[in-house]
Amino acid sequence: MARKSSIDEEVFLYYKKYDRLYCVVAKHIEKDGFLITTYPTDKVKEGETIWTK
Repeated sequence: MARKSSIDEEVFLYYKKYDRLYCVVAKHIEKDGFLITTYPTDKVKEGETIWTK
């Protein structure tokens, strides 16, 4: 699942469950992008859903 940040339209939050739920925060600027952080979380944050599996 991927969601667009409600604060910055160029930031996306990607969620994946392995042994627990993780969030990967990435920023996309035109064709470039970079990882901001990754962290374990208890729930999916609010924001516009842009992709689901």
